[in-house]
Amino acid sequence: MKKFLITLVMAVLPLTANAAGGSGHLDHMDVDLHNQASLQRGMKTFVNYCMGCHSAEYQRYERAAIDLGMNPEVVAEHLIFGEQKVGEQMTNSMSKEDAGKWFGNPPPDLTLEARLRGGDWLYTYLRSFYADDSRPWGVNNAVFKDVGMPNVLGSLQGVVKANCSWEDMNAHGLAGHGIDPLTNTPLSNCTSIVKGTGELSPQEFDKVVYDLVNFMVYMGEPSKLDSHRIGTYVLIFLFLFFFLAYALKKEFWKDIH
Repeated sequence: MKKFLITLVMAVLPLTANAAGGSGHLDHMDVDLHNQASLQRGMKTFVNYCMGCHSAEYQRYERAAIDLGMNPEVVAEHLIFGEQKVGEQMTNSMSKEDAGKWFGNPPPDLTLEARLRGGDWLYTYLRSFYADDSRPWGVNNAVFKDVGMPNVLGSLQGVVKANCSWEDMNAHGLAGHGIDPLTNTPLSNCTSIVKGTGELSPQEFDKVVYDLVNFMVYMGEPSKLDSHRIGTYVLIFLFLFFFLAYALKKEFWKDIH
């Protein structure tokens, strides 16, 4: 039995590593689930740019609206397209059969994608598309080689041209983060954006992606907001109860020698 458990753990560990993003350079982002403005902007981006192909069928519009401090009626008016109601799940109208024909496989549901991949992986992935005419959608990705989806945020980011190999981009990031181990010098930029092709500056685009991933992290575990709130109250109660318990202890033992 012990050998079986050890074998099982060794088999699962590689899968866990792959789910978290595997090897390669990942840019770090500090998730802030208490930043309602960021989460609201992220939900807007998710609905407008992701839900054309992907769904979030384990998340309801109304739950997200209430958690993120938005009026459900406003969400229904501005963030729901088609005949869906605000109390329904965040799904789209694309059938799996059509998606399979267009993309080879149906685009995955994204409700739990942040829990599967991790915020850093998503943040880096969404900023790592670059032009590649050999691919069906005209783009590749430095995190996910030969990616099968288009760069849905490409109009915001602009056309990104690669200046080095995929292996270099994967190891050090598009911006060439890190030090060359042979020369001990900073790595040069691996990509460049064609001027005038994007609606946003690189800094503005990074902010859009941050907000989007922030929302996806929330969506993967909506109860975490309640957990943080309840946890604060519990800690305050325990702090106050300590003094009460200590006073009772002194009163109980004062006449006992």
